[in-house]
Order: sequence, then structure tokens, then C-alpha cells
Amino acid sequence: MSPPAPARLRPPTAALAALAVALAALAGGVAAQDVAPVGSPGVAAPGSVTPAAAGPWRLPMRGMALPMHALDPAHDYATPLAELPPLGVDHVALFVHLWQRDARSPEPRRHPLRTPSDRVVRDTIRRARALGLAVALVPTVHLERPAPEDWRGSIRPPSWPAWFQGYRRELLHLARLAEDEGVALLAVGSELSSTDAQEALWRALIADVRAEFSGPLTYSANWDHYQRVGFWDALDLVGLSAYFELSRADDPAVDDLRAAWTRERDALAVFRARRGLLGQPLVLLEVGYPSVAGAASKPWDYTAQGPVDLEVQRRCYEAFAAAWRGAPPADLAGVFFYEWWGEGGRRDRGYTPRGKPALDALKGFFAPTSSPAPSRPSPAR
Repeated sequence: MSPPAPARLRPPTAALAALAVALAALAGGVAAQDVAPVGSPGVAAPGSVTPAAAGPWRLPMRGMALPMHALDPAHDYATPLAELPPLGVDHVALFVHLWQRDARSPEPRRHPLRTPSDRVVRDTIRRARALGLAVALVPTVHLERPAPEDWRGSIRPPSWPAWFQGYRRELLHLARLAEDEGVALLAVGSELSSTDAQEALWRALIADVRAEFSGPLTYSANWDHYQRVGFWDALDLVGLSAYFELSRADDPAVDDLRAAWTRERDALAVFRARRGLLGQPLVLLEVGYPSVAGAASKPWDYTAQGPVDLEVQRRCYEAFAAAWRGAPPADLAGVFFYEWWGEGGRRDRGYTPRGKPALDALKGFFAPTSSPAPSRPSPAR
């Protein structure tokens, strides 16, 4: 039996309210009586780092990624969804797969077996919301027969306008669905690095999406390509697939991993300052590590077949939490850990933290804490 359809107007959740206040305050859009002027005691000057608010710290979007991987387009995702709220999760990112034959295909399309049906996507959103979870919808393009070294970040169609026209068709369909179902956040794309230079086409597409979806928009840039995206100002949040290479060691220490994450955190802060993006908080749409030796070196490599290593996965998550705990919402609006899919357990090489020591690190990160905000570098003038 399908869950009932929610009202078209999405109710404001606490997380969305916090995000809206942060965005509006930084953009100067909050009512004068609600925001003190710059120069008042405790109010930071433009371009400076916003201090953490007094009291316990808690991330506005505490998320888990749930890729809709099932080969059955009618698959029921109720069980993994129900497992999320007890972990401290309040947002879930649903990854909906689009497909094209290879990197040179003219356009992506929904796959009859590998793309979930509209009914399943709608039912999953409704079940999530009934559990108190806000939903982010993330369309991702996959290749059915990739050549060696090819992936969605290296697509090169015969015609970019034709490819975007096909992608537009699929994205607008999902945008209308997202609007109907009260989705909280929509990504216009994920890790499409070779498309990032097509700025005019992206801006036109984003404008079309806004005509269909009234909520905030982001794009999930690949970890090594976010500085080359030229259309961040057309979006509401700076999104990232954060598979940064932290260490080449097979058995890295937590302190070394934390130092690596701190460098990446500071680089992101400087980037946003230099590009005038301080009014657009960061959302990490994918942070994940497989349970395999060497995971800190190439966390993006889902094909890794080394020995199972639960400890290196746990250390990577502990290091992430140490680097980001206490970050103000103006800097970090949320994070989605990848992924809540698969059985997990102590023999599993995959990304899921289910049944693994890494899960305790994530639960600790989501819990309220009085930890001070992490230090930030001063943006270069």
C-alpha cells in the first residue's frame, strides 16, 4: 500500500529553517529586527568566518545516502529507511540512476530495469517524510559499457547541446516529481566533470529547473574539480562529492587523517571566500570510505579488492568528524555519508557502515556536542 501523498507545500523542517536563516542572513534578506547590523557586538564583518552559536552544536543536515541500486525497479526501500532515524539521521539523499551506453552516447535516459519507477521514488520519499526524514534527490548518470578509465565524469557526446537537451528532459521530470512530493533539496547533477565547462548550458538548465522546483538547488562537484565549476552563483549551496585522497599509507594514523581533512576543509573555506560564495553554505553530498586496506588513498575506488579493513574506515570517519565538528551552518550546512546500502558486517568490503565500528563514529558526529568551532584560515585579500 502506498503512503499518502503529502501536501504540495512542503512544511518547513527545523533543518531547513536553520539553513534558510543562514542563507538569508548572509544575503541580507532577514528582517531587520531579526539580524543585528554588521559592527554590532558579536556580528562578524563581511568575508570573515561566522562563529559558532552558543550552546550545543548540531549539524543542520545530518544525512545518509541511500542509492536506489536495486535491479528491480519496483524494489521497496522501507527497511533501510526505517533504520536511519535511530542513528541520529534527519536527512536522506536518494540517488536516482540515469543511464547511457558509454561516454560517447548522445544522451542519458531512464533505464527500464536500473532506474526506479516513479511510483517507487514517490513512495520512498513519502515513507522517508513519514519517518521525519527530509529528502534530498540526487540524479546520477551511469555508463552501461564504459571503456577503461571512462566514467560519468568523462562523458564526451557528439553534441553538447543535444546531450543537455536529453538530460534536461530527465531532470525536469524529476524536478516536477520532487516539487510534488515536498523534497527538501535537489541536486541538478553529480560528478559530471567533463560538462562543467559548458557554463551557458548549465545556467539555462538551472533556470528551467527553478521553474519546476521551488526548493534549494545544488550540484555535487567531484572532489578534484569543484574549483572549475563556473556556475556556483546560480545555485543555493556549494555541493561536493568529497572523496579526497587523505593518505597513501595502508595503515594511516587518525592524527594524519585529521590533518589531511583539515587541509581540505581550509582549502574549501578559502575557495568560497575568493569566489564570493560565503552566502552559499557547503553541503557534502557524498563522504564515504570502503572497508578495505588503502581506503584513505583512493576512497572513490569502489572496485578496490584488498583485504577487509574495518579500522581504516573507522579512522577516516573519526578524522572527518574531528575536522568538521563545530562548523557553523554558514560554512557547513550538511553532510551525507555514503552509503546505507548492503548488508554490511565485519566481512564486508563495501562502503556501508552498517554493522561496523565506523557507525559509532558517525553516530557521535550527529549527536549534539559543545565542541568549539574548528579554526579557519583568513581568506587572502
